[in-house]
Amino acid sequence: MDRRRLRKVRIAAAVSFAAYVAVIVGANWMIGHVGTPIPGAHVLPVGFGLQAPSGVYLAALAFVARDMLQRVGGAKAGVAAILVGAGISAFVASAHLAFASGATFLLSETCDFLIYTPLQKRNFPLAVLASGVVGDVVDSTVFLTLAGIPLALALPGQLLGKLWVMLLGGLLAAWMRRYPLFATPTRSLSAAGTAA
Repeated sequence: MDRRRLRKVRIAAAVSFAAYVAVIVGANWMIGHVGTPIPGAHVLPVGFGLQAPSGVYLAALAFVARDMLQRVGGAKAGVAAILVGAGISAFVASAHLAFASGATFLLSETCDFLIYTPLQKRNFPLAVLASGVVGDVVDSTVFLTLAGIPLALALPGQLLGKLWVMLLGGLLAAWMRRYPLFATPTRSLSAAGTAA
């Protein structure tokens, strides 16, 4: 990889890393502070009379940020961002919520490896959407359970709220693929750096 492209990849990876951390922290903060209080969380409307924990919109953006980071920075960068995001979340939300968030993101990252990683080489927008939908179901169920938020009260709205954002994420991925940096997956930055 030439030096100019490597520099662009590093900048894109740094921006994606920061975005991923920011949405993890922001989602955890919102759950504790924004919306109508319910046991263990605050909720916002997501449509069709349903409500979801208020961090749902940012949590769904986290799936898109994760896929962008994996595309330009590699899987290890995604795991590092989760750990950093969960660590910072402990300062803006309860330790219990930060743990539930971090554990859930690591679990959904594993699902992402199984779906997004192989699929992105053939169809990037579909990979973002498919991994997001599977991650949505796994993430929502596990997170709400670990956080002590009643599933009956929050799961339908959580799934719907994330779906809205992931559909937009699929469109964003299709648009970003027009740019050479995102057209094909980049090897990890360490491998790219040694090859430059």
